[in-house]
Amino acid sequence: MKKVPMTVEGAEALRAELEDLKKVQRPRIIQDIADAREHGDLKENAEYHAAREQQSFCEGRIQEIEGKLADSQVIDVKAIPATGKVIFGTTVTIVNVETDEEKTYRIVGDDEADVKINKISISSPIARALIGKEEGDVVVVKTPGGEVEYEIDKVEHI
Repeated sequence: MKKVPMTVEGAEALRAELEDLKKVQRPRIIQDIADAREHGDLKENAEYHAAREQQSFCEGRIQEIEGKLADSQVIDVKAIPATGKVIFGTTVTIVNVETDEEKTYRIVGDDEADVKINKISISSPIARALIGKEEGDVVVVKTPGGEVEYEIDKVEHI
């Protein structure tokens, strides 16, 4: 089985969500189902059907998270000696060679990626182009709009 890389923070977030689902959401949904059953006829009981749907979603999400955690390889980038190279978990500041536009990204696992907070997936085109490079290197990223050149300005192990 292929292990999927995940940062320590990503694993902690999944564990916290799993704990909430198991200890807070699941008991609440079970109580909602019990309350809805007391209202009588289950065929036409919208509250009962809604609670059962919530239960199905909750149980599916629990299984999904447990599977992701089982298949993950948690990597603590802080424990890896800083080499100046771009690796999984590092924060990279890049500068567009043509426009001088600066962007900072953290390279994380697929499940943690969120461009809104500058976290990009290890399997994204930008991350794949950056991995293994060092500060000062120029990389070419293939985008839908064509090739874009970026210079690596800074690599941080934070």
